[in-house]
Amino acid sequence: MLRKQGMKRSMPRFDIIGQLGSLRRYAQSLTRDSADAEDLVHDALVRAYERRGTFRSGGNLRAWLLSIVHNAFIDRMRSRRSEAVRIEQAGYLADAATPAPQEHSVRLAQVRDAFFNLPEEQRSALHLVAIEGLSYQQAANATGVPLGTLMSRIGRARAALRQMEDAAPARGKNHLRIVGGEP
Repeated sequence: MLRKQGMKRSMPRFDIIGQLGSLRRYAQSLTRDSADAEDLVHDALVRAYERRGTFRSGGNLRAWLLSIVHNAFIDRMRSRRSEAVRIEQAGYLADAATPAPQEHSVRLAQVRDAFFNLPEEQRSALHLVAIEGLSYQQAANATGVPLGTLMSRIGRARAALRQMEDAAPARGKNHLRIVGGEP
């Protein structure tokens, strides 16, 4: 094996391990499926490794990696023939969860379902800003849309979630009824 002296190219060091949590959460939010999310993160990390030379020294590694996850997801979406396949897979995930009897757990499940029912572009924008903590500009860069478009998507997503909240039964009111016996 020959080794050329002096030909080593300096590559920036990456803290990929420290970013896995964010990448997995974002992938889960996009795919709505744990196995697909893991595959998406794997594909994105392969792309990041292959294109590590394009990362700008001093740039935001997390935003760059989230952008790669987003783009890998968009590529996957374009290659799939039918939206119905993804909806069906999301149904399997929802069926596997057993709702807990506690009101807060039920409420959390309702919010999660409402979040997952948002259109992909709204869900993606809201996830990057509200869950991953990216700035609006970083999220816009990660998704490849103008800042105003991202803000509009977030506004529509929040409005849809507020509408779901307003339509929910009033908490604190007794919505149980006595079955049998004396009232």
